[in-house]
Amino acid sequence: MAAFEAQRPRLQRLAYRMLGSVAEAEDVVQDAWLRWRKVDAPVDAPAAYLRRIVARLCLDRMKSARARRETYVGDWLPEPLLAPESDPADDLTLTLMLALERLSPLERAAFLLHDVFGVALGEVASTLDRDAAAVRQLAARARKHVQAARPRYRVEPAEADRIAQAFFVASRDGDLQALQAMLAEDVVIHADGGGRVLAFRNPIRGLARVLRLYRGLRRKFTELPVLLRPLVIDGLPGYASIDRGRVLQTTALELKDGRIAAIYIVRNPDKLRHVAAALAAEPTQPSAL
Repeated sequence: MAAFEAQRPRLQRLAYRMLGSVAEAEDVVQDAWLRWRKVDAPVDAPAAYLRRIVARLCLDRMKSARARRETYVGDWLPEPLLAPESDPADDLTLTLMLALERLSPLERAAFLLHDVFGVALGEVASTLDRDAAAVRQLAARARKHVQAARPRYRVEPAEADRIAQAFFVASRDGDLQALQAMLAEDVVIHADGGGRVLAFRNPIRGLARVLRLYRGLRRKFTELPVLLRPLVIDGLPGYASIDRGRVLQTTALELKDGRIAAIYIVRNPDKLRHVAAALAAEPTQPSAL
């Protein structure tokens, strides 16, 4: 029991990075726990043994997940992961998570295990049931795909909060002058409603279109959302907003050269359950902004 619990946070992070779903990651770790309980003989290296189980369970789930995403309504985004659940050594931002989606399951597993979680190549080969040379090629191909998406710099927490609050106020109020000062010329909005709630089906690209969008939203909706509080979402500045007491959406902001280059909005209620639960457990009150 103690050996498993010691590994649980790291196993959870690995499963989430492979699947992009907090709920599915929790299911995988629970399945790993059930398998661990059935082991009779002593295990010399519990961490490696459990990592192997979780990686293989994730690979099985990724096959069906890819099939589901082919019929997903609108943009698919990973479930928002809040900062306290992150590993300081894990610099995978939401942008990188999306880059990982373009990889094959084996490439993704090899890259995560070797490059992100620091697993030795031989163990990765054993986990994936491939020889070391093949795994080295898988990781190299994956590395090339995601290299451009790596963050160039990290935003300090205080600065992240300032950016998130400033963007929330400007977008809520339809302040086009403030928005134009914050947004890049090639800014893009991705919204994930999963067909469950209203959301943009296709990305909104370009400064002019984004400004028109926020101006139109301000005119259309008279009841404005409330900022629950700024957050760090998968390494990016962001916030959760509420409407009539429920978490309406999370918004994450990707920065480039000091401006907001991409806006990631998750509105699918299924992807917000763990966010609502985590925030409800905190004493923080909604912002008065």
